[in-house]
Amino acid sequence: MAKFRKIKRHALEVEPDEIFLDSQNIPNFNVQQFEGRLEKPIPKRIIIFLGFFFIIVLLTFFGKVMVLQVWENDKYSSISQNISLAKEIIFAERGIIYDRNNKPLGWNEANDNTIPYSKRTYIKEPGFSHVLGYISYPIKDKQGFYWQKDFIGKDGIEKKFNSILRGENGEKLREVNVRGEVQSENVIYKPEPGENIVLSIDWRLQKEFYNSIKKLAENASFRAGSGIIMDTENGEIIALTNYPEYDPNSFLVGDNEKITKFLNDESMPLLNRAIAGLYTPGSIVKPYIAIGALNEGIIDPSKKILSTGSISIPNQYFPNLKSVFYDWKAHGWVDMREALAVSSNVYFYEIGGGFEDQVGLGINRIFKYVKLFGLGDKTGIDLPGEIGGTVPSPDWKKKNFNGESWRVGDTYNTTIGQYGFQVTPIQMVRAVAVIANNGKLLKPKIILGESDPEQLAIEGLPTVASVPVKRINLDESYYKVIHEGMRKAVTSGTATKLDVPFVKIAAKTGSAQLGVKKQFINSWITGFFPYDKPKYAFVVLMERGPSQAGIFSAANSMEDLIWWMSVNTPEYLNKL
Repeated sequence: MAKFRKIKRHALEVEPDEIFLDSQNIPNFNVQQFEGRLEKPIPKRIIIFLGFFFIIVLLTFFGKVMVLQVWENDKYSSISQNISLAKEIIFAERGIIYDRNNKPLGWNEANDNTIPYSKRTYIKEPGFSHVLGYISYPIKDKQGFYWQKDFIGKDGIEKKFNSILRGENGEKLREVNVRGEVQSENVIYKPEPGENIVLSIDWRLQKEFYNSIKKLAENASFRAGSGIIMDTENGEIIALTNYPEYDPNSFLVGDNEKITKFLNDESMPLLNRAIAGLYTPGSIVKPYIAIGALNEGIIDPSKKILSTGSISIPNQYFPNLKSVFYDWKAHGWVDMREALAVSSNVYFYEIGGGFEDQVGLGINRIFKYVKLFGLGDKTGIDLPGEIGGTVPSPDWKKKNFNGESWRVGDTYNTTIGQYGFQVTPIQMVRAVAVIANNGKLLKPKIILGESDPEQLAIEGLPTVASVPVKRINLDESYYKVIHEGMRKAVTSGTATKLDVPFVKIAAKTGSAQLGVKKQFINSWITGFFPYDKPKYAFVVLMERGPSQAGIFSAANSMEDLIWWMSVNTPEYLNKL
């Protein structure tokens, strides 16, 4: 027994290194590698406990799976079939189009609850369709999915500045049951509304200009008409309208009957005549021929030429025969100012093509000067669909008349704006603005001021500040002669309808004969006001009226507008 106790005591003895192991690391064990540690086995009770725990967890998951897949299978299967998840478009609000007075011209209105985007609405006043244009709405396929997800501008400002106006659509995730009831929805990203645009157009002038052109067309049997007013200092378009016009709402709602009628109408209401209608200008080109003659020194403005009603020149193929070129009446002796005032053809025949001792410009210099003022070329106005035009030349004749050579008679006819001359109203208002401002060839623009350079940059268009102004460097005394001749046309010549008491106007009228029997005419008037400090240039074209229109001409339309302006918008006439 004593021996047993001795052995047991010996087994319980503690070695010295064990006593000091926790107080200091004498053998320099690497404690990070667990050197010098005494290892103990994990107790069996811990292993048994963990085993039971994991068995319980597995049994719990297994039981839940059995509930979902077996006992409640029908319930959840029905729910899964009746619930759908889908991404839906949140349509962006399109930008608003304002006039220069912040009058809304194109805006958005709430649609009914079944349509997820706003309804586009335009001003109800007439005269705006070619400027504003129209849009097409987002379009679904047969399965109800939108294949066209954006509003797309189809004409006018809506088309030209579509990327600015349309904004960016948003998107949301929606959960809907079989009855169409929304269970939940979450916005993935918000829509960004389109930018607003402010036009240089004055809605009051636009509306009244349209009404005056419409009134004249109906009273004098003109087929159509167009009118423009432009700021001569910065190129802003104050009014631009055409008669007839189309109804943009017909295109918005897809009224096929009305659309077909517009397409088949002989008066072409879809044509923006102001920028895409080509017309023979007639006598409104005479100021540019006159200033060319002055600059080339071929005539003194005070020299008088006799107009007996016509001039005759020998026929180069039949010397005994003469080619006769007529004036519209015998004017007697006229100098340059008087010739502009009464629109003498004979005077311009002679300074354009030459006659007897009077040297003419000749076709090449005529071509040079009318092109210098931008005739026949696009102006670059910020509206879609603009086209150029034609200024006759020897090369043009060879190309279009089987190689025929140019004759002096062709020069005569070109000098008075006939033959193959083709221009647009926007070209003519820009050209007369150059006369008014003494030599600045401006780019017409329909966006107001310098308020939207970033928007213009987005469209790839030059900003207002970067648009170069082309200077036509001619002696200012030459411009003064043209001013005086155009003013005389109002006080005693062909444009006396515009001789009003409240503002001085300078103008030039013109007409071009149409038809095989010359039974139709296009009637023009261009000019500027106020005369002493020109601020606004204008043009009116009346298309295809009877040659015997009598007292009615494009000047009637401008006369009505000027009188209306004197009462309703006197600020444009400096009548404050």
